[in-house]
Amino acid sequence: MATDEDIHFMREALKEALRAESKEEVPVGAVVVVDGRVVARGHNLKEKSLDPTAHAEVLAIRKAAKRLKNWRLKEAALYVTLEPCIMCVGAMVQARVGRVVFATKDPKAGACGSVYHIPADNRLNHRIVVEEGILREEGEALLKEFFKRLRRQTEETR
Repeated sequence: MATDEDIHFMREALKEALRAESKEEVPVGAVVVVDGRVVARGHNLKEKSLDPTAHAEVLAIRKAAKRLKNWRLKEAALYVTLEPCIMCVGAMVQARVGRVVFATKDPKAGACGSVYHIPADNRLNHRIVVEEGILREEGEALLKEFFKRLRRQTEETR
């Protein structure tokens, strides 16, 4: 069940997704929260940086570790607008993130239950609590509109 705090921080992640969209990036945003405050933010920057690892989650985790001067983020919750992929969940496991909260599932690449369920894999040295569906409709709408617009632009340039 969504708490007021979960809704508040997911709204912050959605703001980051809008920042990505304004840069013509896939609109995914993330915030890292510790003790009820945002310690880091990130949004997709793959296209602008030409960096395949520049996902919102990875960028936010990097910033959080620097700001907290600790790569172990056990007390952190990562709020993200789209279910994290394998790479991002791998980064979360390495950072020992305590909890991930995401808005909408990714049926093609999701690694928190849709395609894979890495956070619960007992073979790993760390497990992550997963919460899903917080502001799902807003997250889905943002992605659907972005890709609809992208398809339209692609058709117009043909």
